Formats: sequence, structure tokens, C-alpha cells
Amino acid sequence: MDTPALEVKALQEAFAGAGGAAGTAVSGDSSKLAELANQAPIIRLVDIVLAEAVTQRASDIHIETFEHDVLIRYRIDGICYQIAKPPKSLALGISSRIKILSNLDVAETRVPQDGRILMTREARQIDLRVSTLPTIHGESIVLRVLDKGALNKTLNQLGMDDPMREAIERIITRPHGLFLVTGPTGSGKTTTLYASLTTLNHPNVKIITTEDPVEYDINGLVQIAINQKIGLDFSTCLRAILRHDPDIVMVGEIRDAETAQVAIQAALTGHLVFSTLHTNDAPGAVTRLIDMGVEPFLITSTVHAVLAQRLVRRLCPQCRVSYQPTDEDLAALHLTREGLEASLNQVKEAAPAEGSIVHTAMSHQMTLMKAGGCAACQGLGFQGRMGLYELLPMSEEIRPMVLKRASVSEVREAARRAGMRTLREDGLGKALQGETTVEEILRETQDYDAQ
Repeated sequence: MDTPALEVKALQEAFAGAGGAAGTAVSGDSSKLAELANQAPIIRLVDIVLAEAVTQRASDIHIETFEHDVLIRYRIDGICYQIAKPPKSLALGISSRIKILSNLDVAETRVPQDGRILMTREARQIDLRVSTLPTIHGESIVLRVLDKGALNKTLNQLGMDDPMREAIERIITRPHGLFLVTGPTGSGKTTTLYASLTTLNHPNVKIITTEDPVEYDINGLVQIAINQKIGLDFSTCLRAILRHDPDIVMVGEIRDAETAQVAIQAALTGHLVFSTLHTNDAPGAVTRLIDMGVEPFLITSTVHAVLAQRLVRRLCPQCRVSYQPTDEDLAALHLTREGLEASLNQVKEAAPAEGSIVHTAMSHQMTLMKAGGCAACQGLGFQGRMGLYELLPMSEEIRPMVLKRASVSEVREAARRAGMRTLREDGLGKALQGETTVEEILRETQDYDAQ
């Protein structure tokens, strides 16, 4: 599949201006590499690459050196887009400049290095986490873009409907217990936890977090970075945290049995604990804890709920295009009209206003939306992302299933009978509301058994 491309005019001009700045620097010669990195055209070029990434809302910048050229890509809303392919002669200048900015060894190209760049863009503090990787043709560099302004989100802004948001607010305001958020890497778990903590962040509440790494520095939270090199892992850190009189504790991830046991004990002793797991769905988180050796009665006594989530791209409201899918269209998407109508019934409770997309769909025209492309969205058809959610409360229906060590499928069936809406069902409801496309939903839930 061809890499989607975005044209950034300022970058093309910067590459043209830097064409004569390749110089004769030799990899491994610190002084010559530093001299090359401090040439005005290289400085301007790298500055534009970084600034444009923020402007384009990129989450990551990829700079990869190949045999004949360099490939620069931005990851925007989960998709990588090719931005430019400068000549190989600029590779050393670009990599050296980034290393100087992130306080890395400019001459070291044989081993991976990690660093950090702090910059201000449009009055926003931007934290760039730099990682280098030696390859057969030169260095590959990835910069993770952490925009503190992106943290100013409430649960309501994450794509949750009112019943879901209200249910989570009830869970996170309980005095003690365990709230788990689960999903693959990049599914927005950290954002959801930060939004929850922001809701609870008051002077009369002591909140301590342990993260790997600390992605955002939040005023009012005591935040601790994991450091495996010196033996500071999640379980060790969590034990120390409990001696510091916290009301709320966030553990970045439950990775092993020891961390799981300590988190459970913290919840049992009067603390509200937030954490994450890597499972495909909410029922899978419960069975994962059992697999880690946590006794079922401890799970039912401490876990208030599990929230599974995914991120999908949100359609640009300026250029989205409506259409009525044919049976052939639905078959190509591995859907049936009956299945979509079942999802439609689930959004009827929202009582959509007359004339809205959902109201039109409810009139049996089965209207869906697809991406267009305009200046507002850089021709992508999408603007930003939203969450798909699946909430599994530890209810009277679920508790006996956990105690008898039921399988994931058995827990899921019991949860659905009790009213749980699955990730795919939540997504199809949002597609029927015109917020995203059916293709996006299927792409992000393809590993999920919707039965």
C-alpha cells in the first residue's frame, strides 16, 4: 500500500535552501558534525520539521535514512503520512541537529539513544521525546510529540455519551477500589486516566502516580518515573507510594503478578487505584488478573469496573459526505442490514433531534457518512480522534462469573445480557451518528470478537 502523503510547502522550501549544507562531515567526528548541525539552513530545516508537526497535530515524527534518500513522516490521528523525501546528503545534518537539541552524543551512531527536546509553539509547551536507532543505512529517529495543551480534556470531550460519562464519574468518585482501563498501545488509555485524575485533582486530595515514562507534568499530582536500571519498577514504587498517605494512586500499567497483588492490596486498604492492562476487551481484563494469580474473591472485592477502549478518526464536519449503503456495500464491510439496525436501536435512546443524522437513519434510510477532503482537514477527510468504549461494571451478574473462574466468552455473554455495549456496538452507533466511518470502526475492532 502506498504511503499517504501530505504536502507541506514550508518544508519543501527549507529542503531547497538546505541543499548546499550537506558539507563534508564524517560520522563519528563530533566537531565537524556539530559544525554541520549549526549551519543556518539545517537549523531552519529542523525547526520547520518540528513546528509543522505541532501545527499538523502529529503524535510522532519519523525520520528514516535509506540508501538514496531520507523519509520524513508524521503520524496524524494514528496514520503515518509522508511529508518529504530529502536527499541522503542531508541525513547527517538533520540527525546531528536533533541530537544537539536533545543533548545526545552527536558522534554516536552505533547504539540507540534517548533524549528530550522542550519547545514552545503558539504559547503551548511541547515536549518531544527523542529516540534514535542504528540501521544499515544510517540512523532512524522518532520523536514523540507530547502537547500539554492536549490534556485540557474532560471525560465528556473524549467521545463518551452522557450515560457512559456519568457511570465513570460515579466509579472514580468512590473512596476506594480499583478502576482499570484496558486496550492496546496507542488506544488512549493514558488520556482517559489523566482526564479522570484532572476531575479529581483538588487541594484536599493527595494523588500520586507512577508511570513509565511520565508523559505529562501535571500541577497538583506527585508523579514518579519508573527506572528499571536501578530497580525502581511498578511494584517497588507502589509499595513506597502507600507510605506517603495517598488518597488516589495511579499505576501506569499492571505488568506482572507482583504489581497486581500490590495494587489489589492498596485498593483493599482504603485507596482508590487507577491502572491499565493490555487486553482486547473489558472481560479479558478480569481473566488476565486471574491468570496473574489474583484470587477471584479479591477481584470481586476491589475492582469496581473495567473500561476497554480504542481510538478512531473523527470525520471532518466540513466535508463529510452522506450516502445510503447498498447490500453490496454492507457485504464488502462484512456487515448486514440487520446488524446495523440493531446498532441503530441502541442509539434511539438518545432521542436525536429531528433532521439529525441519526433521525434520518431512524427513518429507515440507513444513512452513513464517508470522508471527503477539504482545506480545513488538509484534504484528509478526518480531524482528530474519538474513543470507542466498553464499560464492564463489577455487577451482581458478573461477580458470580468471576468467582467461578468463567472464561472470557462466558463473562462477555453475561455482561451483554446485563446491558454492556461492546466496543463494536459503540462504534457502529457513532458511525450511524455521522461522527466516523464504518470502515474506521471495523479497522479498530477487527481483533475483537463481537459475537
